[in-house]
Amino acid sequence: MCHRFILLFLIALFTPLFAAPPLCCVAGKPNLLIVTVDDMSCDSVGAFGCKLKGTTPNIDALAAAGLRYHHAHVQVGNCYPSRNVMFSGRYPHNTGVEGFYQVKNPDYPHMVDLMKQAGYFVAIRGKVSHSTPYQPYGWDADLTILEGEQQDTKNAESYYKSTRHGIALAKQADKPFCININISDPHKPFYAMGKQGAIVEDSNVPSRVFTADEVPIPGFLFDHPDVRLELAHYYSSVRRADDCFAAVMKALRESGQDEETVVVFLSDHGMPLPFAKTALWNHSTRTPWIVRWPGVTTPGAIDTNHMISAVDLLPTLLDIAGIDHPDGFDGRSFLPTLRGERQSGRNMVYKVYNENSGGNRSPMRSVQSKRFGYLFNPWSDGNRVFRTATTGTLSYRAMVKLAPTDPQIAARMELFQHGVPEEFYDYENDPDALVNLIDDPHYADEIAKHRAAMRRFMVESGDHALAAFEHRDDKQFVSDYVDKVQAVADARRANRRGKNAKPKPNPKLFQWQVPRRTTPGSEFTVTITHRLPQSLGEQKFHVTIKDASGKRIERLIRSASGQGELDVTFTIPENLAGKMISAAAFVGEEFSNNLMYRTVDDIKVGGPANPR
Repeated sequence: MCHRFILLFLIALFTPLFAAPPLCCVAGKPNLLIVTVDDMSCDSVGAFGCKLKGTTPNIDALAAAGLRYHHAHVQVGNCYPSRNVMFSGRYPHNTGVEGFYQVKNPDYPHMVDLMKQAGYFVAIRGKVSHSTPYQPYGWDADLTILEGEQQDTKNAESYYKSTRHGIALAKQADKPFCININISDPHKPFYAMGKQGAIVEDSNVPSRVFTADEVPIPGFLFDHPDVRLELAHYYSSVRRADDCFAAVMKALRESGQDEETVVVFLSDHGMPLPFAKTALWNHSTRTPWIVRWPGVTTPGAIDTNHMISAVDLLPTLLDIAGIDHPDGFDGRSFLPTLRGERQSGRNMVYKVYNENSGGNRSPMRSVQSKRFGYLFNPWSDGNRVFRTATTGTLSYRAMVKLAPTDPQIAARMELFQHGVPEEFYDYENDPDALVNLIDDPHYADEIAKHRAAMRRFMVESGDHALAAFEHRDDKQFVSDYVDKVQAVADARRANRRGKNAKPKPNPKLFQWQVPRRTTPGSEFTVTITHRLPQSLGEQKFHVTIKDASGKRIERLIRSASGQGELDVTFTIPENLAGKMISAAAFVGEEFSNNLMYRTVDDIKVGGPANPR
């Protein structure tokens, strides 16, 4: 009897220590505050090893109070598809959002739907059109607009007002809040930087402005005055993003709900400069991911054991809120790691890139482990040129300027513009991806292991690039895949612009040879070498010659499919002796919807063919 009394006493004494819920959950579901920054590299944050002192004191304070993940990545190197991965728990090929376009009838629930169904007040500030498969979506509030006025995306005080207002609205609704605050910086325009690097007036001055002589040069770039200037404005914009984050946290503290709120912080991808944004290298996707959950995460903790990625965000938020998962997630919750527990199966992440904001397809896939990264680039065939927003930067233009006289920069330029089909890097020793090890026999086993992991991810997620990967040694097969997905993207954009809109020309469809001199009465033959993907079927080639005034002399139409050559032959009229003509050709049913168009001017017509 005595022993039983002692046992019951001990159970009663210690049960509260083990059974009590976390502090923030005592009164019900925790609040969720998800804060993102736009285009900020992981190593631009002090807590993640930034070489420039003072870039992010307030984000660093969150890291000191919470848990930061050393091996965290987003899936995509550009914004719209990256954010749709975060809030769907699905890869782009399963959200349908592979580029900058809307998907009107998604067959999966978004974070907004799931949180609202669970009783949350769900609001957003910034990146509203980039965060859901279509717009307008069912947010309870758009905090980008306050009292009918659009808020300044670069102004710290406006973020304070938006956050405070969102929390107040949730309180009025008597609901816990799920608020997504998206800070615009350091996305361009950078602080006080206009086009071509001009210094412009900027009323939103960061709490610290960095100078060109103090900024570190990322290893994937090079030291040049224009690069330094651009980086100075970038890092000043990083500091302004930190000022905005401080304003968000101030509003949370003043609400009195700081201890009841889980704060998640990350960037949507790397800095908007060459070899970072719109790609899948380490610096393209590694993100400064911090979670602070009072009573659960350990202050100042660093997780170096687990790899997490953006596709895991929504499943984790649902677990934090105690919400059942819908079917169909590609990601999985990392809730155990928030408690400091080990979780198996977190030794690799899968990354994808498909399309830029202009609808240009440059498909890439990557699988990355803690040390190594393997990349497959079906777009790279030696002829295609990578088209991306970062070509508008000072750094890119400096690279173009220096390449003709600098072999090292010329080699980097070649890689950036034309890529290579496969890459393999030792990121632990080469985080800037400078030495491609794909042909190094010492890494053959690791390369094979990562290729196998790539295939597994592609099969399990239903990636449409699987066939191209499996036939990666067949250049024609891979190239046809890229042409096919580009044709789909072109058709989508043409449909969005209207029935009569002109689709984006595809410079891969045909080349031609046009004589630059001819004579009256003689044959003038234009040779077209065509390369039409199977998806386009048979197409018409319209070839025209015109006189100097632009008046049509003759048009001939020929049909073709697949690969081959067409010889289109005209007879030059006698009355054109000593004059100039031009030639034009397009492929498609009609010019207003042509798939590609080429012209050649200033073709010289000599004297009479048979002078007397």
